[in-house]
Amino acid sequence: MNLIVDIGNTSTKLAVFKGGNKISVSRINDLSCEEFEKKLTDRKLRKVIVSSVKRLPHFVTDLLVSHIPFVHILTYKSKFPFRIEYETPETLGTDRLAGVAGAYNLFPGEDILVIDAGTAITYDFLNGTVYKGGNISPGIEMRFKALHKFTSRLPLLSVRENFTFPGLNTNDAILAGVLKGSIYEINEYIRTFKKKHKSCKIILTGGDSDYLKDKLNREVTFMSDIVIEGLNYILEYNA
Repeated sequence: MNLIVDIGNTSTKLAVFKGGNKISVSRINDLSCEEFEKKLTDRKLRKVIVSSVKRLPHFVTDLLVSHIPFVHILTYKSKFPFRIEYETPETLGTDRLAGVAGAYNLFPGEDILVIDAGTAITYDFLNGTVYKGGNISPGIEMRFKALHKFTSRLPLLSVRENFTFPGLNTNDAILAGVLKGSIYEINEYIRTFKKKHKSCKIILTGGDSDYLKDKLNREVTFMSDIVIEGLNYILEYNA
């Protein structure tokens, strides 16, 4: 069985795959916790891949190597089924590459835009078998926090379904600005890519994707676990 370790900005996802089938997914906040070490003691685990958006602690690597026969730390130098055209691949988030790999596995050889609405909103474009880069924008929570932090009187808010549009009070003005603004931005990216690449597949993932999925104008494929699916695909590709 395969273990997938996806270390994000705010938490870590752990997933177990048997072949191409996902057996379990869990989330932890602390890699030094007992739950993480307990997961590694499963004697059926034969391979592990780690993707991290931040520097990987040495103790994590040591733990993995001591428990699992095959350990792959994902970098831009890993093998991929597509070519990477990016001027600074060493700065490219491995979570973005994993999302693209998961999309490629679903739609091999097709044009795909992967939208990951998490801490940041990332847009990554796969043109057939060539990764052509993408864009990074502040995520929804980051927008709320920025308005609060960089002004003297605006309150800190979070996602809410009901608000007036346009805003008839300051709270609703913030909610409408952040939430509608994020939706308009994503819709415009989709429109732009669809105009240039008519058969382009659109995949939506990330922590805020559940809120966004029913609010976009065009048909999108909602895949909450596209990154970990992609990591399992990359693990098998590099084993």
